Amino acid sequence: MTTRHAVVWLDHNEAHIFHLTPESYAGEVIRSPHAHSKLHRKAGPKASSGHANEDPHYYHDVAMLLAGTEEILVVGPANAKDAFVRHLENHHHDLKSRIVAVETLDHPTDKQIVAHARAYFKREGTL
Repeated sequence: MTTRHAVVWLDHNEAHIFHLTPESYAGEVIRSPHAHSKLHRKAGPKASSGHANEDPHYYHDVAMLLAGTEEILVVGPANAKDAFVRHLENHHHDLKSRIVAVETLDHPTDKQIVAHARAYFKREGTL
């Protein structure tokens, strides 16, 4: 979809992508195939954090829904948003350059995500 503004809220389980205009928005949800999976902790020097590994296919699917967007706001509650940005740096350079901000935003409703994004883009004078 080609739009000027988009916001993506994501964690390791799902991503909510919204393409915005001043009058309306369209949204999609992508769920990670590993949603809600958790690895069992193991003791020792090779112990994991207990979280599933990053899923490049999940991040790729999110990136494809942002193709054609001029300005992208990335938000989310934890480190998945940062891992997504790293994925863009490594695999989708054109999209990485379109990210205008990365912000922490806990677990809002879809309407709260859209309101947050509209406020951000209006504050920046681009919406």
